[in-house]
Amino acid sequence: MSEANLDAERQRIAALPFDKALAEFKQVVEKLEAGNLALEESIALFEQGVLLQRRCEKMLSDAELRFQRLVEQAGGKLRAVDLSLGDAAEE
Repeated sequence: MSEANLDAERQRIAALPFDKALAEFKQVVEKLEAGNLALEESIALFEQGVLLQRRCEKMLSDAELRFQRLVEQAGGKLRAVDLSLGDAAEE
């Protein structure tokens, strides 16, 4: 992917909402796992996948920070809630 194309792809991906970025990332992974691609196409897909992964990770991190700021205890203290367990638990 040329530098100009890579910049355009970065801008396109930076504007994607989470669900679309994740769906595109899954498609890229499926294509790469299927194989049968030319080397240049594989490299371009890999670059796109890395950009999509970073976009998803940033949005998840931002959402986590926003959530932590919203969950406050009495007295103004913040508490983190572990969402992975399904129950609200203080860290």
